[in-house]
Amino acid sequence: MAAIELKDIVKIYADRKRGTELLTIDHVDLSVDSNEFLCLLGPSGCGKSTLLNMIAGFETASSGTVSVAGKSITGPGADRGMVFQQATLMPWLNVWENIAFSLKLAGKSASEQREAAQPFIDMVKLGGFENHYPSELSGGMAQRVGIARALLLNPAVILMDEPFAALDAQTKIEMQEELVSIWQRHQGTVVFVTHSVDEALVLGSQVAVMTHRPGRIRELIKLDLPRPRDSTSPEFNEYKRHILALIREESALARADVAANA
Repeated sequence: MAAIELKDIVKIYADRKRGTELLTIDHVDLSVDSNEFLCLLGPSGCGKSTLLNMIAGFETASSGTVSVAGKSITGPGADRGMVFQQATLMPWLNVWENIAFSLKLAGKSASEQREAAQPFIDMVKLGGFENHYPSELSGGMAQRVGIARALLLNPAVILMDEPFAALDAQTKIEMQEELVSIWQRHQGTVVFVTHSVDEALVLGSQVAVMTHRPGRIRELIKLDLPRPRDSTSPEFNEYKRHILALIREESALARADVAANA
């Protein structure tokens, strides 16, 4: 059984002011196996984040079904952890309190929360910063807190929406390496939205390239690359050239559509 199954997904947004409808996702079928690291790539506006939000349960499809571990998704759930582009930490809580916040909502004592948070603090290499507040953290450290918070729920699926987009180049590389290490230890299924071909090739075990709007899956590419990934290797760059060609073609088609409808 697939960890995640999207069957014949269609998403239509209604523009009530104009009295029109916008077809955003058009008959998408996608199956993600357990322990896969799937990266979603495509032109801006192709529906990558919309698909991710459907898996998370934040959005619903106009038609089609989304399921995780065979169960239809009707809303957010503890079987899926979400990491956003911004860490969205609560500024009045320190690191361990942010990580363990779900346990506080569940009525666990402070000592139980603290004990449960520590392994995840160690996993994301934030030992020594347990009592620091978000204002005292770098961008990369804040994202580590967000990842730890998602992992503490022990979800089968981790969903990530461009979580490293706002980081500087060196911090992004470090976070990518750390995320792969966590994924290999955690053995969960990851769906990661990105605009970066290099990031997808560094992280993913598979890359799904989407078409321009309305979004479809143009090609699902299994990456046969050893880890850690060598971005200078001929194999890495062969994948990169192929994916870039697909995205450039889709971007050109998107521009042509805009011109035709102007």
